[in-house]
Amino acid sequence: MSVLLIAEHNNKEIRPFTLNAITAASQIDSDLHVLVAGNSCTDVAKAVSEIPLVKKVLHVDAAHYENFLPENFAPLTVKISENYSHIICSANTFGKNLMPRVAALLDTSQVSDIIKVVSSDTFIRPIYAGNAFATVKSNDSKKCVTVRPTSFEPAATSGGSATIEKIDGAEESNISKFIKREEVKSDRPELGTARIVISGGRGMQSGDNFKLITAIADKLNAAIGASRAAVDAGYITNDHQVGQTGKVVVPDLYIAVGISGAIQHLAGMKESKVIVAINKDGEAPIFSVADYGLEADLFEALPQFLEELNKLNTIQK
Repeated sequence: MSVLLIAEHNNKEIRPFTLNAITAASQIDSDLHVLVAGNSCTDVAKAVSEIPLVKKVLHVDAAHYENFLPENFAPLTVKISENYSHIICSANTFGKNLMPRVAALLDTSQVSDIIKVVSSDTFIRPIYAGNAFATVKSNDSKKCVTVRPTSFEPAATSGGSATIEKIDGAEESNISKFIKREEVKSDRPELGTARIVISGGRGMQSGDNFKLITAIADKLNAAIGASRAAVDAGYITNDHQVGQTGKVVVPDLYIAVGISGAIQHLAGMKESKVIVAINKDGEAPIFSVADYGLEADLFEALPQFLEELNKLNTIQK
């Protein structure tokens, strides 16, 4: 049977993490179909059809799918799931909100946050805040799976010619109502997909001191992250949180400043390609995962770092 992937988009363009989920889904079965549901989202359906790994696009266009309420998406997914062995979605806010509802309606177990496809029924997922990995085999006839997108390469976006099939949606549930959406606008790279991330922890001591990190991020064209301790202390907003209860990031370079390295934070960044830690406590756990460590006072180290960057006058693109 075929694999169905639920695309995340904004009615105009596909969200980047959907491309990573497509790669994962294609490793389960090459007969990959993608559901694009929204309001006036024809351009999204066309863009998905051009992804080489996609064989068919199911296009649903209706007003009650505009804001992606899971109470509407779950019945739709169940309605079209009959001919599919797997239902796949990214393990981000959208997927974590939707897939448990789908699994419950189908009376099947969910396999969450996979990082590797072993076979069509066997997957690897992190447990214990990423300190161990479980190999999970599902015997359910219909499998609901969420994918950790940073563990898979994004799919190519051109060269494909999948068929687009327009289908009817399910009835509006009317058990929830969309009120409003507040999005943080920033010229910086998105935290989840940035090549370079610089994060601050409790050691920053105040929100005002994050300007030291901001200045360096400007030079490196980096995203700004934070530990939960810094967020809970009110130094920075929670959309910057990296860790088990925040965002999982896998940048080329992760710079941890004043972060001790609690296991919950490490779960969100330890797969980064290169990790640099700056902390005055030489025994801080963050050094155990760092490729490069600097035992120093961050209030001395960061100005020196910025001074050297200014000498180079280099902004990464």
